[in-house]
Amino acid sequence: QVQLVESGGGLVQAGGSLTLSCAGSGRTFSSYAMGWFRQAPGKEREFVAAFSRSTSRTAYADSVKGRFSISRDNAKNTQYLQMNSLKPEDTAVYYCVANYLGYLGSDLRKYDYWGQGTQVTVSS
Repeated sequence: QVQLVESGGGLVQAGGSLTLSCAGSGRTFSSYAMGWFRQAPGKEREFVAAFSRSTSRTAYADSVKGRFSISRDNAKNTQYLQMNSLKPEDTAVYYCVANYLGYLGSDLRKYDYWGQGTQVTVSS
């Protein structure tokens, strides 16, 4: 089992930046591909970004490419989502996810573990 806890959400103005953190506990953090999803009010949960166990491979949704960056520190069992040039449409609950298969895609069914989510609100 892996437990994931997100932090760092909040209110920010459009054009601003925010960094989300996700602390993992339980089994070996470095054995899992990690990533982020988000869900805006009234919308389906959508893929944001993911990276492989070794961080050699990454994947980003087109909507965040060039603005968001993921990273991880396996020694601290923590991954991060650096969000720059935020837009009101980035407003959502952001979820930290993990899967043991090494999957980096957008199919949420393939992610085994989910955090409880952290709210990000971008004001215009």
